[in-house]
Amino acid sequence: MKHWFFAIAVILLCGCNVENEFSSQPCYFAYQNANFLDETLATAMNSMSRGVFCQISESVKGGAVYLKFSNNQGLSSEKKESSLEQRTSYIIGINNGIIVGYQTLNDSPNGGFAAYDLQCPNCVRKHNSYTNPKYQLTMQNSGIAVCGTCGKMYDMNNQGIIQNGEEGDVNLIRYVATTTGPMGYLLVHNR
Repeated sequence: MKHWFFAIAVILLCGCNVENEFSSQPCYFAYQNANFLDETLATAMNSMSRGVFCQISESVKGGAVYLKFSNNQGLSSEKKESSLEQRTSYIIGINNGIIVGYQTLNDSPNGGFAAYDLQCPNCVRKHNSYTNPKYQLTMQNSGIAVCGTCGKMYDMNNQGIIQNGEEGDVNLIRYVATTTGPMGYLLVHNR
């Protein structure tokens, strides 16, 4: 009987860890790259290009909304929202920014495809500032994301773990992410 109790406890504990792996912060972004053929985004949605990550955010120019894409290899592009995107209510992370891409050190059931929030989780928590964009991360071509405010570094290739933290510091905010390939569908959402 003790063995069954132990097995059930292990399963419950593992289940809690998986549930807490992803953020409950509001996030919803769905994008059909087959309609737009955005090459910058496609680089991060390609399972053969592990370590390439793409930042996604919105901008407004002349009353029109654009989706901005930039990857950690120096490519960038913008696509004007179509009527389909205009009908969709995006929540692009905590403050208008997410990062997506295939990790090099994680081959999880979804192939290691990951999505992170663009805000430094430690600065956001420290300053209790979920609406201030000044804690935005900068991606390096090595797959490291750096906060310009606190200097903390996060490994996007390994589940967003913090590289230079102190006790109590947290890893990058993660969202559930799936893709059907470079010129396919991208979905990022909270748990």
